Amino acid sequence: MSTVVRLTGVTKEYAGGVRALDGVDLTIGRGELLAIAGPSGSGKSTLLHIVGTLDRPSAGTVEIAGHDVASLTDRRLSALRSQHIGFVFQAFHLVPGVSARDNVAEGLLYSGLPRARRRALAADALARVGLADRMEHRPHELSGGQKQRVAIARAVVGEPALLLADEPTGALDSASGEAVMELLHDLNREGATIAVITHDTEIAAGLPRQVRIRDGRVVADTARGKVAA
Repeated sequence: MSTVVRLTGVTKEYAGGVRALDGVDLTIGRGELLAIAGPSGSGKSTLLHIVGTLDRPSAGTVEIAGHDVASLTDRRLSALRSQHIGFVFQAFHLVPGVSARDNVAEGLLYSGLPRARRRALAADALARVGLADRMEHRPHELSGGQKQRVAIARAVVGEPALLLADEPTGALDSASGEAVMELLHDLNREGATIAVITHDTEIAAGLPRQVRIRDGRVVADTARGKVAA
């Protein structure tokens, strides 16, 4: 199994000596579905930003899809992010007044593809998440669960090496949340590599691998049978 993410000795310190991550080692293989779980303040959001190349570590190495992040300029890092990483956030971040299809097509804005091709791929992605009949609906015409499906379609339309889902059920009722998690399982079965960042222990327990973060450190990883004392 090839490696999509490799973090070695990753530390992140902020002003005032606050250490959000403390020597994190983490490997994510292609085709995995895992939870990165921990309570508020554990460092999981910082880890999301590091893995998503939205921030750089203070120390350690980060490799994404075979690229050493430290060797890349900000411009090349942005290109890496747009080509290899898809993001799903709790708040959806859809453009109001724009159809679901065009919201998804926005995920291909920097692909160099012509608009007609982007919209065709967006239609395919929406069908993939079960929204073939909602393509021309605008966000205000969609339920919370449907909005999150649009956000997921936008994240996967470019076939990224990694999908990062940050609290993807946090703004949803339990039934919609279960449907979104079922969709993520389906996408994983189709080959997508997915990391779900969550504080919800029930959601984490339902995924094949759980990486647990506390005080900026990995304290348990079911892939390695590792449990901290």
